[in-house]
Amino acid sequence: MANMPMDIVNDVFLRLPATTLVRCRLLSKPCFSLIDSPDFIASHLKRVLETEEHLMIILRSPRLLRTVYLDAPDKISDVDHPLQAGGFTEVFGSVNGVIGLTNSPVDLAIFNPSTRKIHRLPIEPIDFSERFIARENVFYGLGYDSVSDDYKVVRMVQSTHKGHGVKESCRAFEVKVFSLKSNKWKRIHLLFDVQILFTKLYYRLLYRRGNGVLASNRLHWILPRSRGYIAWNTVIRFDLASDDLGILRYPLELLHEYDMGIGVLDGCLCLMCYSEFTHVDVWILRKYQRKWSKFISVPKPEIVVSFEFVRPMIYSKDRRKILLEINNGKLFWFDLESKSFETLEIKGCEGLPCNVEIVVSSLVLGCKGDPRRAQEKKMGNKSLRGDGFLSKGFKLKL
Repeated sequence: MANMPMDIVNDVFLRLPATTLVRCRLLSKPCFSLIDSPDFIASHLKRVLETEEHLMIILRSPRLLRTVYLDAPDKISDVDHPLQAGGFTEVFGSVNGVIGLTNSPVDLAIFNPSTRKIHRLPIEPIDFSERFIARENVFYGLGYDSVSDDYKVVRMVQSTHKGHGVKESCRAFEVKVFSLKSNKWKRIHLLFDVQILFTKLYYRLLYRRGNGVLASNRLHWILPRSRGYIAWNTVIRFDLASDDLGILRYPLELLHEYDMGIGVLDGCLCLMCYSEFTHVDVWILRKYQRKWSKFISVPKPEIVVSFEFVRPMIYSKDRRKILLEINNGKLFWFDLESKSFETLEIKGCEGLPCNVEIVVSSLVLGCKGDPRRAQEKKMGNKSLRGDGFLSKGFKLKL
């Protein structure tokens, strides 16, 4: 390695997964400097995104994170849980090799499972009483703003308190966004047409559909209508460049459907319309802010009792199949032509309910580990984030 020109070393390193590159930093000082350089990190990420090599599936069970490469599902790796102290850790998004983690609305982090690098977000209190907050009323989003080259976390909190008298249908709410560049939170002030959506009781996000979906430099959530109320489905979008929250055009054919979900496939926004006992229709927005079109109809697999949650994940390399997550972490390859299913078995996770995210192998956030781990160990692994409602309360409400 010492006699090999560094341009050749650079070319070789660009083809390796991030987990291997972390170890390669120990080969020599030049290798260390190369792998830690911002230019190499950006070039490595660009190549991984273009080639779709070294794609990983990350699985989250109540106390454990696991990763497995998509092309080697029999080789699973446990990931040291970066938020072990506190409550029930949730994964709320994935972008460029990093994931969002939360134990509570104030205990959040951005984490790279390949390098084990974690950035813990500064604590940002919620403006109204904690006794009016439930897990299903807190919505998150993780995104990368390509305009400012910044990673952002959005937190939306809606109160469970219904008000009194003539305002019984109104609820308090707040929206805040965190910028990794500034390492600060800021409040988002909403236009009236968006405010009114959050104050009405008939709009409610379902658990596991409350995580923002990233497409076209914007995060998206679906606000589905509830049975018994006169309303219509709505998609709200948060523009990561302007920090504005607005409303996205919705397909007229689906305005009054009752059971809806949202996802992304190949960078295109998708809507899932559920018919519980027979099929799920997937609609797609191929060109942002243009016309929605019906993409596929997914029949219910024989081994599934009912559709509770369906999400398209990724195309196969030949683009003849789509990986679907169905219900609690069940993964199926769906053949677009034959409409048949093939179960993706992950050794060691059979029958284990998990949440699933696709993660690329990257060096984003760097390779220096968690600077607070040593301090936590000295304190007996006691949480540095506080042990009030915002850790314990959410754990009890699951």
